[in-house]
Amino acid sequence: MTPTELAHCIDHTLLKPEATPEQIDVLCEEGVRFGFRAVCVNPIYVRRAVQRLDELGGAAGDAFRPVVASVAGFPLGAATTEVKSDEARRAIDEGATEIDMVMHVGSLIAGELREVRRDIETVAHAVHGSREGTILKVILETTTLSEAQIIQACRCCAEGEADFVKTSTGFHASGGACVEHVRLLHRHASPLRVKAAGGIRTLESTMAMLDAGADRIGTSAGVAIVEAARSDWS
Repeated sequence: MTPTELAHCIDHTLLKPEATPEQIDVLCEEGVRFGFRAVCVNPIYVRRAVQRLDELGGAAGDAFRPVVASVAGFPLGAATTEVKSDEARRAIDEGATEIDMVMHVGSLIAGELREVRRDIETVAHAVHGSREGTILKVILETTTLSEAQIIQACRCCAEGEADFVKTSTGFHASGGACVEHVRLLHRHASPLRVKAAGGIRTLESTMAMLDAGADRIGTSAGVAIVEAARSDWS
């Protein structure tokens, strides 16, 4: 893997509530300069991110252009299904092509699998029906779940027609991504792909997640990670 290929696996992320418009501009500029797969922003900034990337595309010529990803039901997953669907649809209408939704974790833990599937399926239909090529990733908060519950969540995501399962929001007190959970997702979510996110800040941890089966990495430390790869792999 080259540093460029590594960057193409990264969703360059800024979801902090205190994020400013100027910081979103910088995120987009870094996204183009480093060739990240996506820039991931809260819904309020989707339109701005799309516009800034459009501007940078004209200036950057043939440079790789990230897509815009946004979130639904973030970070708790406790919004109603209808609100999540509307949030996802609005983000896509404003130019996002990928949505990371948070599963209703409490329903899964309670064994209400039909409700979990319905929640995912409804949002998936909203995402896939809005524009060709759109992607839905479902955040499980794996550190709050048992192994059996993670496997059940993978089945719900597959049956609900998601495209990815994702470890974490990065906002939960129980923690973020861990290698063991990525392996578990890779084993039980197929043919869905796996995104690891939450607390991934170093080249070493990034490569461990990819080696465990992650296809995508969500991180706010993408610049440092790719710069470390450029230094270490040169």
